[in-house]
Amino acid sequence: MRAFILLFRCRDQKGIVAGISDFILKHDGNIITADQHSTDPRGGYFFMRVEFILESERYDSKALSLEFLPVAGGFGADWELFDKSEPPRMGIFVSEPDHCLVDLLYLWSAGELKVKIPFVLSNCEKHRKLAAQYNLPFHYVPANKDNRRESELLAYSLNSTDFLVLARYMLVLSPGFLQKYNKDIINIHHGFLPFFKGADPYAKALKEGVKVIGATSHFVTNKLDEGPIIAQEVQQVSHKDNRDDLVRKGRNLENRVMAAAVSSYIDHRIIKHENKTIVF
Repeated sequence: MRAFILLFRCRDQKGIVAGISDFILKHDGNIITADQHSTDPRGGYFFMRVEFILESERYDSKALSLEFLPVAGGFGADWELFDKSEPPRMGIFVSEPDHCLVDLLYLWSAGELKVKIPFVLSNCEKHRKLAAQYNLPFHYVPANKDNRRESELLAYSLNSTDFLVLARYMLVLSPGFLQKYNKDIINIHHGFLPFFKGADPYAKALKEGVKVIGATSHFVTNKLDEGPIIAQEVQQVSHKDNRDDLVRKGRNLENRVMAAAVSSYIDHRIIKHENKTIVF
C-alpha cells in the first residue's frame, strides 16, 4: 500500500471531483481526505487537495503522474503529485538570531517535521555547535551585505535540497540567486506584512504606536517581503512596551509562524495562486 497527495488547480467547471475520484477508484485506491475551494463557481478557480492510498505497490509518483496526465489535461489543470513516503529535503539558512533555528531543529528531532535536513548554513559561526548536537552538516559562509557569496550558497543548496527555509537569514537573496535556484524558499519576517517591510520592523511598529505586532511567513520573490503569504499571527502590545519588549514577544510569534508554514509546506497543503496562497 502506498499513500499519495494530489494538489490540483484549474478553472472551476463541472466534473472535476468526479474525474479525480474516478481515476483513484480505477487504480484500486481509496480517498483518505479531500479538501476543495472555489473562488467562484462561475468561471473562478478551483483548488483541491486529495490524500489517497493505492493498494498496489506498482506505482511510484512518477508512474502515477504519467497516467494522471490525460485527466489533468482534460481540465486544463496545474497539479502536483507527491509520494508520502518520500520526505522533502529542507536546507536551512540562518544568521545570528537563533530562536527559529532552535525551534525547527527541536520539532524535526521530535518527529513533528517530516523532512530531511542536508545542512544548516550560516554567516554566523556560533551555530556550528547546535548543528553538531543534531548531527547535521554545518556550512559557514561569512556573507555580508557587501559580499553575499551567493555562488557558495548555490553550490551548497542547488542539488541537495528541494526547498530552503530562511530561519532569520538577514541578507536579501538576489534575483540572480532566485532564478538559478528556481525552487521554493520560505522566509520568516518579524512583522505583520504588508506593513513594516524591510529591516527592524519592531522599531517601525514602536514609532507608529501600534497595539498589535505580528510575524509573517511567506514565499521569497524578487520583491522584498512581497511574496505569497503562508501564515501569520499577531499579539497585543501596549504603550508600556519598548523595542526590547516587542522583540521578546515577537520571538514566540516568529517560532510559531515559521513552524506552521514549514509544516503546511511539507504536508503539501499549499497551492499558490496569483500573489496568494490557498492553505488547506
